[in-house]
Amino acid sequence: MTVIEEGQIQIHTENIFPIIKKAVYSDHEIFLRELVSNSVDAINKRRMAAMAGDCSEGEKGSINIKIDKEKNTLTISDNGIGMTSDEVKKYINQVAFSSAEEFLEKYKQSEEGMIGHFGLGFYSSFIVSKNVELITKSATPEAESVKWTCDGSPKFSLERTSKEDIGTDVILHLMDEELEYIEPTRIKTLIKKYCDFMAVEVRLDGEIVNQMNPLWRRNSNELEDKDYIELYKYLYPFQGDPLLWIHLNTDYPYNLQGILYFPKTTGRADWEQGEIKLYCNQVYVSDSIKEVVPRYLLPLRGVIDSTDIPLNVSRSALQTDRRVRSIGNFVAKKIASKLNEIKKNEPEFYAEIWDSVAPFIKIGAMEDEKFADQVENLIIFKSSGSREDSENLIKTTTDAFTTVEAYLNRLKDQNNKRILYCTDEIAQSNALNLWKEQGAEVLMTETVVDSQFIPWLETRNQEVKFQRVDSELDDELRDSSPEITDKDGESKSQAINDLIKDALNNEKITIQVQALKGNNSVPAMILLPEQMRRINDIGALMEQRLPGLPEHHVLLVNRNHPLVKGLVKLKSASIILQSEDQSPNDELTKEIANHLYDMARLSVGGLDPKEIAVFQSRNAELMGKLISKAI
Repeated sequence: MTVIEEGQIQIHTENIFPIIKKAVYSDHEIFLRELVSNSVDAINKRRMAAMAGDCSEGEKGSINIKIDKEKNTLTISDNGIGMTSDEVKKYINQVAFSSAEEFLEKYKQSEEGMIGHFGLGFYSSFIVSKNVELITKSATPEAESVKWTCDGSPKFSLERTSKEDIGTDVILHLMDEELEYIEPTRIKTLIKKYCDFMAVEVRLDGEIVNQMNPLWRRNSNELEDKDYIELYKYLYPFQGDPLLWIHLNTDYPYNLQGILYFPKTTGRADWEQGEIKLYCNQVYVSDSIKEVVPRYLLPLRGVIDSTDIPLNVSRSALQTDRRVRSIGNFVAKKIASKLNEIKKNEPEFYAEIWDSVAPFIKIGAMEDEKFADQVENLIIFKSSGSREDSENLIKTTTDAFTTVEAYLNRLKDQNNKRILYCTDEIAQSNALNLWKEQGAEVLMTETVVDSQFIPWLETRNQEVKFQRVDSELDDELRDSSPEITDKDGESKSQAINDLIKDALNNEKITIQVQALKGNNSVPAMILLPEQMRRINDIGALMEQRLPGLPEHHVLLVNRNHPLVKGLVKLKSASIILQSEDQSPNDELTKEIANHLYDMARLSVGGLDPKEIAVFQSRNAELMGKLISKAI
């Protein structure tokens, strides 16, 4: 072989390779992605040059990876456009036209690391190699083949060699500590991860190991539901079927394709990192795309593929890049459009998937004003309204759903824009049933997101106020029949109030005695004024704990309930029949009053585990006393 040239790579410092290894490519496996990407580029360039008549087209483009365990080498070969000796000098020796100073300025200072550097792709081979050989033959007519070698220092050798086929071979002589990359299973895994959807076939020792032909590059009219579902299951094994998907495709003002899936609710969502896979020209880049899409879309799954995302800059720069923000806004707008289409054309299906899509919509609306405008009509709530009788409800086989606007239109009193809601149908069942018995419509919400979302809704609709069912009771729930007073002018309500207050002996509890309408199934309940409860919920959220029962609360006692009536009689009997200051009935009356209060606390989760144990013990003891008294 004839030596053409020996010299030094055109950089002004000798620390370029350590920088490449540590600052740019801290993840060693990335070298395979970079070298295969270069091969794809070379194949595409040859095809374009052939169309222009500048070179022969050759056989179908392919990339071949060969392992030699005896020599500890890994070879990546392609039949792309190849390079002349002058092109090797230009593209290899000059380190992608960057001087060392520019390189250091551009990359080394970032502590966040890089997403990808295709311009420096070839030099990633030195992450794992102690010596690299590049053998190439240009598709240019009558070009000679050349061999470039480098041991990882700035020194290189360029010489003529014999290579029959057009294209490029990159031979990596692996370091002893990087011999994992001569294991076929390891290489196959990396090809699946980074190169699975490249349009060019990638072979490992003769076997095709990539999928090629990604769905997101095809026209949606060509695809069936099963195609989308198969891709989802391939990308996310053992995750079941997706709820729905959105096919993205635009070439202006940027080039972007992709398929995004709404997963079924599993109780797990990554709101910080994300599960969407980011590709650049079908090359896998990352599944951490929080700089590309808004935070509220991170738990979505699928693929975004764009050549216009600047992958050669730091993540902090991505966050301020206008084009990237525009892509994120485009994705959010497409999702809102798709969901509006489903709600309009398939309202029952929309209601059925609401629990899964609601967190995206609610959090997105609170964080993004533009998105809020786009999803304003998508916000629905499960309603206590009858599926058969109520108008303007979205009805499923089991439930009814409504928008806020439709709820307000059904109000009898249009001057009072109050919306009743319930966050826990079990804990708030007493109050909920009272409202429902009087024909009131109640919206069902959930605690975590809606503790912030409901106040946000009120700020957007300031004439509307949300009131939880257990915050206070209206006159329409109270029996307004006049009370009879005794000879001393004291009403039964006042007597009950005094009795309960004396028994509980707690100034933080406000006692209210009312006669409630309905079947009188509730002897007493805890009421939490709306604003006080919201403050308590926000405090719990900030402290990352479940909301408890605030110390200051209201105990509403229903004087129409048989248990309360019996308590009054028991108290009266103790006064009339006993001549002593303290009677056995007095003690029993206090025990029943405390039991009444504990039952109200229990229904709202106001008893901790220790208090529940005491309640159970006291309940058994009290029942024993009442039975013995009856006998």
